[in-house]
Amino acid sequence: MNYERIYKVLLGPLVSEKATFVAERHGQYVFRVASDASKPEIKRAVEQLFNVKVEGVQVLNLKGKTKRTARGVGKRSDTRKAYVTLAAGQDIDFADVE
Repeated sequence: MNYERIYKVLLGPLVSEKATFVAERHGQYVFRVASDASKPEIKRAVEQLFNVKVEGVQVLNLKGKTKRTARGVGKRSDTRKAYVTLAAGQDIDFADVE
């Protein structure tokens, strides 16, 4: 997989209370991913970008909320998250990435 596709598959890490809790307790990291990314693509992208061994990938599709505005009804964008489980003893330091 070339680096151009890696950066199109992985849009960025999600940093939240839940993501931090999951990383500490279960060794899983949460990423925002492209809507057309498959589990094998996500696995290869994380392995190549961070030099770690990925055990599994779980993907979650979040539907955008419908919100009322002054001009009527609007809708937030749909998003997609990937929970990536790493092998035992592996971790990702986001500050150390090239």
